[in-house]
Amino acid sequence: MSALGMTAVLGGCGLTGGSDDVTLRLVAADYGDSAANSSKKYWAKLVDAYEADHPGVQVEVSVYSWSDVDREVKEMVDAGKAPDMAQIGAYADYAADDLLYSADDLLSIPVQAGFSSALAGAGQVNGVQYGMPFAASTRLLFYNKKLFDEAGVTPPTTWDQLADAAEALKAEGVKYPYALPLGSEEAQAETMQWLLSGGGGYTDAVGTYTIDSAENVETFTWLRDELVGEKLTGPVAPGRLDRADAFAAFAKGEVGMLNGHPSLMKMAEKQGVDFGMVPMPGVDGESKATMGVADWMLAFKQNGHKEQVGDFLDFVYSEENVLDFSREYDLLPVTNSASEVMSAAAEDRDLKPFLDELTLSELYPVGKTSWASVSAEVKKRIGSAVEPGGSPAAILNQLQSTATTAESSAAG
Repeated sequence: MSALGMTAVLGGCGLTGGSDDVTLRLVAADYGDSAANSSKKYWAKLVDAYEADHPGVQVEVSVYSWSDVDREVKEMVDAGKAPDMAQIGAYADYAADDLLYSADDLLSIPVQAGFSSALAGAGQVNGVQYGMPFAASTRLLFYNKKLFDEAGVTPPTTWDQLADAAEALKAEGVKYPYALPLGSEEAQAETMQWLLSGGGGYTDAVGTYTIDSAENVETFTWLRDELVGEKLTGPVAPGRLDRADAFAAFAKGEVGMLNGHPSLMKMAEKQGVDFGMVPMPGVDGESKATMGVADWMLAFKQNGHKEQVGDFLDFVYSEENVLDFSREYDLLPVTNSASEVMSAAAEDRDLKPFLDELTLSELYPVGKTSWASVSAEVKKRIGSAVEPGGSPAAILNQLQSTATTAESSAAG
């Protein structure tokens, strides 16, 4: 996940106080891993700065854990008490129910134009942007330099090289030569990374689900036969291995390589693991696309306050605020100007490889209201596709049927 957005010069354009005073309510997710770096502190500082220049507007922020925030917002909306803004993981259902302002309704032209085009496009439903990207991240292949040196291998750029490296790591007694987390926690992410590296994906260029495409079947057949079948993925079956456990094993020095996002850097550094990062290998060379992930800011129409919400979000997406957030939580900025600053800044050099991947990234089909149910089925079923004797074609066909049905229901 990643950042806030773009540049806006607000100057002294505070809204006047008095009888027109407005209180805006924002519900936000917590990106911190302790009280010391809770997102509450980030928002408190930002709101104090905003209110100082806008005496007629108060902003009340409620911060919830990622386990709770989407549910909290849904309960508020269902009770007829929608917040003015929500910074959460999805927007499509609310957009489909016509509950949201569009970005056009709210943002100044420079701010809206300043979003990364890939992220802004992912925030659209029927060509209208309702989801404003707030935080982003990409994935790279992490590898343990010490284990690679001992096995006499170099970072792979192709699938065959990845398998050869995993074989050499296994011969050296590495517990997880390649960690393949297809457990229920985040199987949809590992799946998408592999689908993209094989030239496929969840959808085609026009957004139609193509989960059972020939490319995708070939990808999972290769995983079943060349990694799992050769016992190169460790002692835990991929369908029972969660991302958190795979990350923890990497931080203990038990994993040769795995796909990871920026937060894994700190985990590994804390445990003294010397690691490298390279783009995800593809069938016959570096993958032409990588997976991006974004979280979203959305604004509900229920309470009105369009002018005040828009003015506040222009401030949220100022370059300074976007950079502060991104640097605090090791996430990628969602705006072009902040990305340019981070790309050139020495203090952000650890994030530059992830930034470079952002321009090549493809996101989940989050503009589809069907995606939530499809994602849940991927988490539940995909691990069985790579089991010895499992049928990738059958599992991917079942997932395609789920997606087609869910899409039809959403359209109906």
